[in-house]
Formats: sequence, structure tokens, C-alpha cells
Amino acid sequence: MRIRVDSEACAGHARCNQVAPGLYELDDNGYIATSGFTVGPGQEQLAMRGARACPERVIHIVDESPAGSG
Repeated sequence: MRIRVDSEACAGHARCNQVAPGLYELDDNGYIATSGFTVGPGQEQLAMRGARACPERVIHIVDESPAGSG
């Protein structure tokens, strides 16, 4: 799973960081400091909670299921 962030649209509420501080890092001004990252094993639920916490909806979950699965 990957997280994609429209960091230009971040309003600095920092709710993603409050819910999942180890995943959603902030810059010195309190805005999300990345345009995306890969979610580590076992952190998928935390990443989804952080994305849902964003009132601006600038955090998007990109599900990267292995090809041929299912």
C-alpha cells in the first residue's frame, strides 16, 4: 500500500500526525512533509486512519495489490 499526498493543498491541521505520528511527518511549519510514502507491513490500518483524519482530504490511499492475486 502506498500513500499519495497533495502536499500543496495541505492546510496544516496536523490531524494525520495526531492519529499516526510515525507515518505522517510534519515540516517545521506544521504541514505534511511528504508527497507520498510506502506503508510498512502491519501499519495499513494506522495509515488509513490518518488519511481519514484529514479534513482537506489531501491524503489518498493507493492500494498496490500484487499482480495476479485474487
